[in-house]
Amino acid sequence: MLTSINDAIWNPMAYFALAVGLFFTLLTGFVQFRRFPDMIRQILSKKNSSDGISPVQALLLTLASRVGVGNIAGVATAIAAGGPGALFWMVVCALLGSASSFAESTLAQVYKRRINGEHRGGMPFYIEHGLKLKWLAVTVSFVAMVGYGFVFPGVQSNNIASSVETAFSVPPWVSAVGITALMAFVIIGGTKRIVGAAQLMVPVMAVGYILAALVIVAVNFEQIIPTIGLILSSAFGVHQVFGGIVGAAVAWGVRRAVFSNVAGVGEGTYGAAAASVSHPAKQGLVQAFSIYIDTVVVCFATGLMIIMTGSYNVMAPDGTVLIQGVPDLKAGAAYTQQAISTVLPGVGPGFVAVALFFFAFTTLVAFFYIAKTNLVYLTGRDDSPVLDWALKLGMLGITFFGGIVSADAMWAIGDIGYGTLGWINMLCLLALTSVVYKVTRDYDRQCKAGLDPVFDPNSLGIRGADFWVEEAEEIAKNQASLAAGGARKK
Repeated sequence: MLTSINDAIWNPMAYFALAVGLFFTLLTGFVQFRRFPDMIRQILSKKNSSDGISPVQALLLTLASRVGVGNIAGVATAIAAGGPGALFWMVVCALLGSASSFAESTLAQVYKRRINGEHRGGMPFYIEHGLKLKWLAVTVSFVAMVGYGFVFPGVQSNNIASSVETAFSVPPWVSAVGITALMAFVIIGGTKRIVGAAQLMVPVMAVGYILAALVIVAVNFEQIIPTIGLILSSAFGVHQVFGGIVGAAVAWGVRRAVFSNVAGVGEGTYGAAAASVSHPAKQGLVQAFSIYIDTVVVCFATGLMIIMTGSYNVMAPDGTVLIQGVPDLKAGAAYTQQAISTVLPGVGPGFVAVALFFFAFTTLVAFFYIAKTNLVYLTGRDDSPVLDWALKLGMLGITFFGGIVSADAMWAIGDIGYGTLGWINMLCLLALTSVVYKVTRDYDRQCKAGLDPVFDPNSLGIRGADFWVEEAEEIAKNQASLAAGGARKK
């Protein structure tokens, strides 16, 4: 039943996600490519005010949610079901999806609010204040809170427990207890500890994993050209073995790309809104860059390792085995473990278990922040002790439960949740096209004039951006005060 629901949601959305990404790529004038140098500058810029977090902290918080199980196990399942060509479509989806990420993150900044000294925003905020659909915003927020707080964490903890069991023969329940205890330590510490954990762990895990991938590629250097050729021929249906599953390659490539980088699904909007910047497009660019890191770098590195070492099996939709690189190897983290073991015998299981722990744990941390932001939206306040503890205990419960139940069930439920939110969010993004266009043009105009862009929603005819209206009034008040002080001195 879960598989049927998944197919009904994802098969059409695979192509819809590509179309939405292409639409925003054209609308913004290929902003994810032409503004690439600007992305780097914005990542390194300081925050605009004393409250909120810096652009790079928001990037790391978002990457904590983006770079997760999907980058290791998800890539493997895409190759198993869609063949090597799925990897190509994952990258294409990411290149186009980065424009969707720019659009949703920009909107998150436009319609964010300041609540108890913190910048809070995301999907429900721009649905309510941008589209004026309060009922839909509440529905989406509730679904997101339940999903990120009580369902999706199970996928992450499940994969940690499975990989640790494979590598070190540790019973799943022991891993589940350990993960739950660590999560309790982080989330009880509040937003600062959450951001701190992401800031510490994300760079370490990403750099370490990419270095390992480079070692595998270097050892198999002569396989680079044949591997790229195999990926391309499979992607376009001209390969003699994989030509018949080109549709599955597209569908699974896009499905796993969206599951991994969640561009257009709305997940990255919560971290994006937390950043303190002078113009929404600045953080939009930073978040667009996060898609490159997640899919074009980390996912592609995983896929390249798996394919060039032949550490995979592929099965057609009708159950026919098309290729059996390693008999009886189950699709998932085991593919990556096998790929690393071909170069470093016996190291693969342990390395992947450690990498998966870091990838999945930081995702769990980010999931709590997202769930908490949705709780804040629903209650309108950031100090609800009873509800806060209910959310914390619920998330800790599913983190433990996810470590000891069937992986198939957790993946299926996670896919349904992501897919549902993805459909709603992408339709809402399209409905707010005019706002994305205005903000992008305003940013380009100010950059062309040699200015450091500052956002004024009133001048663009954008309503509902209360945070920015208050910010402009505060700036005007400070400038008037400084001018008056200067006049008195004269």
